[in-house]
Parts: sequence; structure tokens; C-alpha cells
Amino acid sequence: MKPATTVRQELESYLRRAGITLQKFSEISGINPGTISAMLSGYRQISIHNLDLITEGMGLEQGSLYEIYLEECLRGVPMHWRRLGPFIQRCAELNKLDCLGRLVQAVADRLSYMPLLFETAEQFFREGKRATAALLYQCVAECEKYQHSERLALSRYRLFTIRLGEDQEENLRAAVLFEDYVERLDEGIQLDAVKDLADVYASLHRWDRVQSLAEKLEEKAVIKYHYRVNRKRKEAMDKGASRPELFYLLYSYLLKANVCDARQEYARALEYVALYRGGALHGTGVESEDEWRVVEQFQEWGRANAYLYHLMSGEIQVLAEYAECVAANVQEIVPAMYRILIAANRFELNVDSLLERFRAHLMYKERSSSLGQYNTQIVADQYVRYLLELAHYYIRTQRYEMGFRRLLEGMGLALRFNHESMMIRCARLFEQFRHEASGEVQEQYKYLFCEVEKSYEKKSVIVDRV
Repeated sequence: MKPATTVRQELESYLRRAGITLQKFSEISGINPGTISAMLSGYRQISIHNLDLITEGMGLEQGSLYEIYLEECLRGVPMHWRRLGPFIQRCAELNKLDCLGRLVQAVADRLSYMPLLFETAEQFFREGKRATAALLYQCVAECEKYQHSERLALSRYRLFTIRLGEDQEENLRAAVLFEDYVERLDEGIQLDAVKDLADVYASLHRWDRVQSLAEKLEEKAVIKYHYRVNRKRKEAMDKGASRPELFYLLYSYLLKANVCDARQEYARALEYVALYRGGALHGTGVESEDEWRVVEQFQEWGRANAYLYHLMSGEIQVLAEYAECVAANVQEIVPAMYRILIAANRFELNVDSLLERFRAHLMYKERSSSLGQYNTQIVADQYVRYLLELAHYYIRTQRYEMGFRRLLEGMGLALRFNHESMMIRCARLFEQFRHEASGEVQEQYKYLFCEVEKSYEKKSVIVDRV
């Protein structure tokens, strides 16, 4: 254990070793000599601003004295927010997360600080300092878990969005932990929260949960959208929602169409397409530019999805029109080719020309629409599934080397995303055609399968179900 020390002791030791007077150090650091003397004698507390000047004057790396400063503060009188706030800000700026975590834990029992910590977390969240914000949100959430406050619910929502990433199992855990807090949020924020939860469950293909959340989203959106439309005077969009209320209403129908699609209920899916392409707007007013942008985007999605559901129903004559529709929007090419390959494998179609035509766009990358970025978990899920269907397509047409190359690529990504169902499907497809694989492919698969086994062991899941 390191010996107990203070910033004052560190500075005194430095001045002795360097043979520097207070006046000289004042010139180096920019701190008044009287202030330095008062800090060394203990008559004046060291502010975070002066701590940074002292650190620079001693020729040390920024923030290198923060741990000492923090322990010194914790051994003495608890810090007032005048010192605590700037200290948190500097820890965030220098990415001193360990120090910040220790600091937050130390003040966790002071409920009077929770509103201030929450506002600081919100600032960090807006600035994109998500890991730093998460430490503060976690403190607020734990300290106010019995308060049933909106601040608690919003902290839980922020933690949910921050924790979403490539690991699908972690995403599921984050969704389950957050779901009970939705109804405590402000009504406007609830719309985004329900949508975000539905997107996570859609990426996991938990379609019963998606259906339930889509119904909840529709119910909430109908109330808010029609209330505002039917008012005699135009009202502003709810301040809590990130998009016009109309978006959430149409999105609920899009989610329901996706559920029907997953259940191969294509006729029912087309009914929901008709709703989000405009049928739901009958008798209502669309006035703002933002609302028209929403309407146009859903009409574009609806046009493409109508072709898709006809294709999946076996109407293969629409494939050419579907391809032309997709070609006009490169952001939709990967998910479209994933579905085209499903149809190709189901109805034994040759889609080599489309694979060649869209080759430049068939890669894993972020996607967006006129309404913003697509959910990253759904993008990842669709790309892994695209690779598996492509592998199946090549293997089915006896192009085994190309097929196994795509299958191994998909399995590697499924492992990276901790995508359990896709790891299982990749393994099953490989085992079905193992006899066609070369020795090199067999070795690569063996390595990946060992990594899959390790992944299952970490989660205490039995591997032999693969």
C-alpha cells in the first residue's frame, strides 16, 4: 500500500528536490506566492484549478495528482459542490474514470447531491461522454431506487441506451433491466423508450415482445398525435420526444408488419404496410415540414416492403421491380439482399446478377435514412443473417469454397456480437455440408467452434445443443 500523502506534501518534496523558491514556483505555475504559502501551511484549501497549475508547474502529466487529491479530500471535510463539481468536470475531460468512480461512490450517501449529479450526467450525455455519464447515472439510480422519481427512470433509460452495443446478450440484459421503468418516464420520452426497446427485441428476433411493444407504442402515439391534430390551434411537438408524434404512430405499424413478416403472415403484413404508407393518416392533417419528411420516408419504406412481402409470398415476378426499388436507395441494399437470398434459397432462384450489381454496397457499415441513423443492433443482426443466407446460396449451388468463406465470416461476426442463435445456425449449416469442406476450412471452423464453446462456457450454456 502506498504511504499516505497529500498534495501539500508532494509539492513541498518537489520544491526541496528542485531547490526552487516559492517566488520561482509562482512564476512557473502562475499561482500567487501568498496563495502557495497559504496552501502549504494548510490555511487554504487547494482548488481544482490550482491543483492543475501545481501539476503543470511540477512538470507532471495532467491529472496525475488527482488520486492523491481525492483521498486527501475524503479523509477530511466532505467537499462542497463548489469543489466537487469542477473536480468531476476535470475527471471527465481527462478521462480519469477510476478516480471519478471513486469520487461518486464517496458521495453516494448524500442525497442532496443527486439532482446536481444528474444534471452533470445529462451534460456529459449531450456532449457524447457516455462512459463518464454512465458512472453518474448509476450513482443516481442506486441512490434513488426507492424514490420512484422521474429522475430515477430517466437515469435508467440513459443507462439502457449507453449499454447497448455489439454484444446481443448484454443488449438483452440491458433491455430487461430497463423495461419496468418505462411508465415512470415523461410521456414524450416514453415514445422513444418504447421504440428503442422494440428495436432491441427486434434485433434479437423476440417477436412476441416486439408485438407487445408495438401495441403499446401505437396506443401512446395515437393519444398524443390525435390530441394535437384535433386541437383548434397548432401546438408544438412534445418536448420530450425526439421526433414528431406521427413518426411513432407509423413506426408502430412498421413494427407490426415486421412481426407478421417473421411469422410468414405476408397478407397481414401488407395490411400494416398500407397503414404506414398513408392509410393511418386518413382524416388527419399533416402540416409541418418534419411531418412531411416522416410521411415520405414511410412511403418509401412501404413501397419497398410491399414488393418484399409479395416476393416472400412466392410472387417471384416482382423480383425485378423490387431490385429497381432497392437500387434507388443504397442504404437498404444489405437487408434487401438478405431477404432476396432467403427467397432465392426457398424458391431456387438465381440471383447472381443482383449480387454482382450490388457488390460494392454489400458490406457491414452504419446505415441511415432521412430520419436519422438506423438501430446499430438491427444493422449488425441483418448483416450476419445476410452472410449466412449468402453462404447457404453458394453451397446450394455447389460453390462450396465461396459458401464456406462467407459462412466462416458470418460465424466470426456472430461470435463477436455474441449472437447465440446465429452461431447455432452457422454451426448447423456447416455440419450439414461438412463433407464438402476443404482441410483448411475444417481447421478454421474448428478454431471458431472452440471460441464459440468458450463463449458458452462463460454464460454456463451447454454447447452440445449446437
